[in-house]
Amino acid sequence: MSDEPDRFFEQQEAAAKILLVERKGDELTDILVGALLETLHLLQEEIAAETVH
Repeated sequence: MSDEPDRFFEQQEAAAKILLVERKGDELTDILVGALLETLHLLQEEIAAETVH
């Protein structure tokens, strides 16, 4: 099994910590909102694919 997903999340966590330490809350909020919107879009596509005709 690859450690790649773990590294990705570790990098994301480190980036978030840096933004918080540098008091760049607005930039962090923009990143989080973007991630949330992407997640909601993916969920919408998944739900649409499960439609029964």
